Amino acid sequence: MQTDLKTTKPIGIFDSGIGGLTIAQAIVKHLPKENIVYFGDTAHLPYGDKSTAAIQAYAVKIADMLLKQECKLILIACNSASAAAFELVKAYIASQAIVMNVIDPVIKFLDYHYPSKKIGLIGTRQTINSHIYKNKIAEINSTITLTSYATNLLASAIEEFGDHSVINALLEVYLSHPDLQNIDALVLACTHYPIIKDRILQQYKKPIEIIDSAEIVALAVKTQLQKNNLLNHEGSSTKHFYVSDYTETFANNAKLFFDKDIKIEHYPLWD
Repeated sequence: MQTDLKTTKPIGIFDSGIGGLTIAQAIVKHLPKENIVYFGDTAHLPYGDKSTAAIQAYAVKIADMLLKQECKLILIACNSASAAAFELVKAYIASQAIVMNVIDPVIKFLDYHYPSKKIGLIGTRQTINSHIYKNKIAEINSTITLTSYATNLLASAIEEFGDHSVINALLEVYLSHPDLQNIDALVLACTHYPIIKDRILQQYKKPIEIIDSAEIVALAVKTQLQKNNLLNHEGSSTKHFYVSDYTETFANNAKLFFDKDIKIEHYPLWD
């Protein structure tokens, strides 16, 4: 890690749209002094139906933008991008900043809290087809049994409708799949899904534990900053939001998440 990184430099967070706001909100809660730069790639959402090569191209462009903002830590707050582009972004960033994804903290959490349990997981087609969760669980020789199912239209529907009753029809189809029955817990492997967590719970006939990555990842970010002596203890937090394509949906949701008027700047990835 570069020695000239300063504690007051911001945390950079990026996602395809509003999903990463769930993690940004949790980071602000646990790290109230940290400065935040958030990038929503609204011009290319959803990432779940994009090719690996396309996601990698977007991720490197965004990482470059966040480096120009002098971010000390860059968090890929999207499961699809974490699966497709984490290693590439990490290699591109090199020692200029810490790079984190949203998958590794969840794997560590599952291994510690759910040994020998049957865990269901829902996410985009890109995340599920990458088999990244299954592979990482196998790598650590975990006793967890994981069953995954692609719920590919959910992220787009949440971007369009938010927490609206129309989402229930999709959930009824998706969550009735046999792979998601008789499980001990359900991993929400897309940062959009916590927005509809209550609706997901309503679809199950018996109580089920929902594993929301936002809190897990926020605490992992805090641990990483502590480890590198980069926690900010000064002043009050600043929050800057950028989007590759301005949308009212993103603007309205960002204001809901942070309870105040915020400034959103348009930053196209390609002119």
